[in-house]
Amino acid sequence: MNIFKRLFRIGSAEAHSAVDKLENPIKMTEQGIRDLKKDLDSSLQALAEVKAMQIRARNDVNNFRSKSKDYENKAMLVIQKAQAGSMTEAEADELAAEILSKKAEIDADFARATKEKELFDQKVPALETNVKKLRSNISQWENELKTLKARVKVSESTQRLNKQMANIDSSSTVAMLEKMKTKVDENEALAEAYGDIADSNESLDSKIDSALGAEAKGLSALEELKAKMNKGN
Repeated sequence: MNIFKRLFRIGSAEAHSAVDKLENPIKMTEQGIRDLKKDLDSSLQALAEVKAMQIRARNDVNNFRSKSKDYENKAMLVIQKAQAGSMTEAEADELAAEILSKKAEIDADFARATKEKELFDQKVPALETNVKKLRSNISQWENELKTLKARVKVSESTQRLNKQMANIDSSSTVAMLEKMKTKVDENEALAEAYGDIADSNESLDSKIDSALGAEAKGLSALEELKAKMNKGN
C-alpha cells in the first residue's frame, strides 16, 4: 500500500530519479492495482455472504417469534377447552405443558437468532464501508496511474529531445550558413561581371541607335538614298 502512496506523490523534479530507482514503476503500480481488485472481489464475496446470513437470521427471528406466539395461543386454547369441559383438566394440563415446552425451545432459537441478527447488523455496515473505501481508492489510484503514465511519457520525450539538441554542433551550423552566404555573394558578383562584359561588347552603331532611337535610323536611310541619287546623275 505504501508503494502507491510514495509513487503517486513523486514531484516533477523527482520523476527521473524515481524511474531510475524503481525497476518499472508503471508495471509495479498496475500489478498493485490488480492485487487490490482481487481484494475487492474477495471483500464483495464476503459482504454478500454476511448479508445472506443477516437475511436468514432476520427471517429466523420473524419465524421463531411467530411460532412462539402460535404455540402460546394453542396452549391457551387447550386450557380454555378444559375450562369449557371439552377436555379434562389433567389432559389439558399435560398437553398445555408439552406445548409450552415446545414454545420454550422456539424461544431459545428466537434468542439465538436475535443475537446472530444483531451481530450481522453490526458487521454488514462495516464491511460495506470497507468495500466502498477500497473501490474509491482503486478508482483514485487508477486515475493517478494515468497521470503517472503521461508524466513518464512526457519526461522520456523531453529527455530524448534534449539529448538530440545537445548533440547538435551550433558552431558548425553557423559556419555552414556563412559559407553558403559567401557562395551566394560570389555567384551574384559573377553574374554582374558577365553583364558588364556583355555591355562592353556592344557596337558603336548599336549605342547610337540606342541613344537616338528611331529618328536616327530614319535620318541615316534618307542620307543613303540621296547619295544613291547623286551617283545616278
